[in-house]
Amino acid sequence: MSKRTPVIYHETQAFGRRYSGIILAIPPAALIFITCRQWIWHQQWGNSRIPTSGLAALSILLVLVYLRLITVRLVTDLRPRELQVRLSGLLWKRKIPLDRIRTARAIAYDAIRDFGGYGIRSGLRGKAYIASGSGGVELELQSGSRLLIGSQQPAQLARAIAAWRLAG
Repeated sequence: MSKRTPVIYHETQAFGRRYSGIILAIPPAALIFITCRQWIWHQQWGNSRIPTSGLAALSILLVLVYLRLITVRLVTDLRPRELQVRLSGLLWKRKIPLDRIRTARAIAYDAIRDFGGYGIRSGLRGKAYIASGSGGVELELQSGSRLLIGSQQPAQLARAIAAWRLAG
């Protein structure tokens, strides 16, 4: 699909777990503390002395990774011939041709119980792409497999997929 193909439905979702940003900040914060302890207060960490320049470089790298991770978004685009789900900020994308979708229905789910958390997941109910919330669209593909796409507007997305699948 070219970038000029019109987008029928578009949704962008942030990964909305309240404390995930804090949890993700722990490793870079700990490494910054260790670096400062060694560089400013001249107290080495552990038995072996790691070069301060190496600790500083690793601290900067971890901060950059942290900043990238907290800006990742789940983007869902419905186009005339395909449904595209991607993680903006990461190099991951899945395209699902509309003719491979048997059914699309809005459902409620529990991300932790049903899929073990948020992100790209697999569970007893199939594969899932979940950013936040407890609503989504469950797709049954022609192959018989199931795919859940998390959405803040699941009924609207399910109607749009069904309408364009039938029109195509």
